[in-house]
Amino acid sequence: MIKLIASDMDGTLLDENSCVPPETFDLIRALRERGVRFAASSGRRYDRLCEFFGPVRDEMDFVASNGAQVYAEGRMIDREVYSHLAIKRLARTVGMFDNLHLALFDRTKSFLLDDEDKFVREVDKDLPNAERIWELPSAETSIIKASIYCEGGAVMDYAYALSRELGDEFVFAPSGSAWVDAMQRGVTKASGIRQLMDHYGIEREEVMAFGDSMNDYEIIRFVGTGCAMSNARPALRAVADRVIGCNRDQAVQAELRRVLEESA
Repeated sequence: MIKLIASDMDGTLLDENSCVPPETFDLIRALRERGVRFAASSGRRYDRLCEFFGPVRDEMDFVASNGAQVYAEGRMIDREVYSHLAIKRLARTVGMFDNLHLALFDRTKSFLLDDEDKFVREVDKDLPNAERIWELPSAETSIIKASIYCEGGAVMDYAYALSRELGDEFVFAPSGSAWVDAMQRGVTKASGIRQLMDHYGIEREEVMAFGDSMNDYEIIRFVGTGCAMSNARPALRAVADRVIGCNRDQAVQAELRRVLEESA
């Protein structure tokens, strides 16, 4: 029996207008009544995710910032921050490439290492509360997420190049068509879900996850039932246990209804 469902947001749970379909809230409540937890699993920060799930934010869980922020029952149970030295190395390496632009995120701000017009807001990179900076934030600043905008695209090429330069410290995962997430080794959506599993005493075979992009790879491989969207990256579809429909057709919501029926 499924006891925990984790879903990515953009290209997965959200519709073509980047909104949560209204019926999702009722499904989350109904699943909770049947003993099935729902977690938003996203590259977005916790504060931004709460805006999407206002009506049910206290009735669900969150794996935010690609696993760096984990909340269960409204309480933070894990937060992973980057070391200042790692951020310095990342910034220096990104600076080798003229068309790469680094964005750093703490709990409330987006720090841009280039002028704002160098960045394109795409998918989960909405750059909330953006601040242009010329020097890295101080060591006292808790950076929870780092992303690189690839001007001109070619995200796979740059993800490879960055991995060759800093693969011992970071995992570089393409996100959207022009961004690469620089994730700390060992910190992924899967590590965040493991925290929730330990918190609730849930086993892997009791977990289902949905995703569409390469920052969903670890979680799709980790859980008992990993579902890729039909609009997902080809590599993700290849390793998923199941391929479902498209986010535009609200395929995740259809799967939530199916789980609800099976739990009756």
